[in-house]
Amino acid sequence: MNWNTVCDLNAIFPGTGVCALVGERQVAIFRPYADEQVFALDNIDPFAGASVLSRGLTVEHDGELWVASPLKKQRFRLRDGVCYESSERSIESFAVRVVGQQVEVQI
Repeated sequence: MNWNTVCDLNAIFPGTGVCALVGERQVAIFRPYADEQVFALDNIDPFAGASVLSRGLTVEHDGELWVASPLKKQRFRLRDGVCYESSERSIESFAVRVVGQQVEVQI
């Protein structure tokens, strides 16, 4: 697996996500706060089959950070992609880091 630079950290507004094309894969990158903490998940909503998770709402629930799909509102845990409503529909998470001000995802 390689580290792939996807964007500058400042391109992701705190509390939002962006979609990055890494090779042939769409990856949703989330920055919940105004710090360097970032998360990377598959961008495909497994309930709708649409590439929309990067546009989801980031929320905190039971002490964990989640993204709620903008379509059907299912929640996916940012740290590992587990689906709150149905663990069978969990999504892949990816290692992500900030080097300098560059966000890198490992795929």
